Amino acid sequence: MKNNPMMCDLETGVCGVAGEEEFGMIDFNQPKKSVEVYYVTDPICSHCWALEPVLRRFIEQYGHYFNFHTIMGGLLEKWGDGPVDPANGISGPADVVGHWREVGAYYRMPIDGTVMIDNPVQSSYPPSRVFKVIQKNHHDAIAYEYLRRAREALFIFNQNIADKSVMIDIVNKLGLDGEATVNESQQTTGQQLLNEDFDRARNLGVRGFPTIIMMNEDNKGLKIVGGRPFVNYVDGLKQVLHIEELQPKQQPSLLSLLEKEKLLFSKEIEVMYDLEKSEVTSYVKKELSSDQYEMKEMLGECYITTKY
Repeated sequence: MKNNPMMCDLETGVCGVAGEEEFGMIDFNQPKKSVEVYYVTDPICSHCWALEPVLRRFIEQYGHYFNFHTIMGGLLEKWGDGPVDPANGISGPADVVGHWREVGAYYRMPIDGTVMIDNPVQSSYPPSRVFKVIQKNHHDAIAYEYLRRAREALFIFNQNIADKSVMIDIVNKLGLDGEATVNESQQTTGQQLLNEDFDRARNLGVRGFPTIIMMNEDNKGLKIVGGRPFVNYVDGLKQVLHIEELQPKQQPSLLSLLEKEKLLFSKEIEVMYDLEKSEVTSYVKKELSSDQYEMKEMLGECYITTKY
């Protein structure tokens, strides 16, 4: 009788599977999303690429507390005759390579950078406009995935992500119509959407990327500029919520994370699962079967990709 879900137990008065607690309190309340989190970024921002491991974990574990908004900031309209970033000695595309590699090595999210010598990105506006069109026509999550794929194409695979054919290919791989999306982004509306983001960034007082702004219902917030450790974002969320302890969700399994992301660097796995660099390989072998991933290396950093 106990194994038959159609049978009822006369003693407990339960119809169905036995073994449930007979009396107890259940809390079905989900935390109200009373915080707006604004992430101001740019497709070619190297420090934004470096922030990805921390930002992913923050969204995965604490995203139920906030609404997340990605805003394009407009890092590079075009290369001019004068220095673009004189403080860092950057006046042309080739000057970016050393800076990018330094950022990649420091944060252990490697960047090759030779694309800026061989086929440099002349403006970050074209991929930013594509992001806005996807965001408008589809869903924020798909636009955010496009942003990730564009960064992989630029920083790892040395592709010019402002090139029309490259943008079309990235969008096609998301299951969308790449040509239609990119063509729409090149119309007047594409720049109008981007200008709206620029206005939002200015109104939020953002001048550098990445910038995270957390704002509560009282329109009081916290600004975090640049890449910071994971705990800083958690502490910031506590501050704007006026809560001493938050209830994080369990980290996703490595398999589900890899199936979603398609490519993960060692640093991203370390941050998500609180691992040391030396523990990553054994952790991957424990969590995944050999037919589910490939392990590769770039500039001394290993990364895993899906096999299919």
